[in-house]
Amino acid sequence: MPTISTDHLTIAYDLYGPEGAPVVLLLHGWPDDATTWDKVAPRLAQGGLRVVVPTLRGFGATRFRHDHTPRTGDSAILAMDAIALMDALGVERFMVAGHDWGSNAAEALAVGWPERVQRLAMLSTPPRLGGMLTPSFDQAQRQWYHWFLATRRGAQAVRDDRRGFAHIHWANWSPPDWPAVTIHSYRARWDEAQPDPRGRWLADRVKATKRLSLPTLYLHGEVDGVNPPSTARDVPAKFTGAFKMVELAGVGHFPQRENPEAVTRHLLELFGEHDAEDSPWKLAAGIATAGLLAAAVGIALTRDKADKSSPARGGGSA
Repeated sequence: MPTISTDHLTIAYDLYGPEGAPVVLLLHGWPDDATTWDKVAPRLAQGGLRVVVPTLRGFGATRFRHDHTPRTGDSAILAMDAIALMDALGVERFMVAGHDWGSNAAEALAVGWPERVQRLAMLSTPPRLGGMLTPSFDQAQRQWYHWFLATRRGAQAVRDDRRGFAHIHWANWSPPDWPAVTIHSYRARWDEAQPDPRGRWLADRVKATKRLSLPTLYLHGEVDGVNPPSTARDVPAKFTGAFKMVELAGVGHFPQRENPEAVTRHLLELFGEHDAEDSPWKLAAGIATAGLLAAAVGIALTRDKADKSSPARGGGSA
């Protein structure tokens, strides 16, 4: 896996597809790594796209360059890392798909750099536009580890046994900076820690932004064990442009691992046909401009019944 140096990181990344093709950035989540896209990225490349797949800070072979750089992990700073990578690669405009942590980093990219981000796909984790509401008791119970990390003893337990903590959430490896980045990410989202100062402007902008207008796809597993579909019921209201929401039958929190064929198909529909005159996304955008988006996408939620045979894996993280 090649690496590229930015001001603060040495970022490990993979490249797929022909140079000069439309660029798609794929961002992984937690507790996961860039291999989560291994069965999706090559197929997107075969569809004529240039695909960039980085490893986030605190994960895999990506490393901090300086000891004094804060080991932070909020969505805004992850988005700034992604922009630094795209700048280093000489990519001006691109499309982005993110899963879990990557979903909210992708959303922050669309808020912070609307002139650069052309299309957006979010997997498994709803947007945080307008700020995060306190979850219901049922959802708080599923997200027990968020509150565990907010305590001094919980944070120390993760530092002492990062592998044991990650294993609970379906992972089997973690690099040295993983605990610090993980702890900060979950504390920052609930205002128990401040966002990285470099990205404070972007974190504030995400909270202040109520809606986005770029073409957007939202994918959610029907049997997601940490973010059930009920947590995404308000997602369509946060987008005013062409929008499609798909519930993948029999799929848990990791759609790109559990049913990469379905994920690839939907991403290619959004990313691979963006120049076609008869693209459903282009047609949807036109109708949305006239205030008739519901007619363009049929209904706000589409259940992908063709994917019911895929194996389900519940659990994970948001």
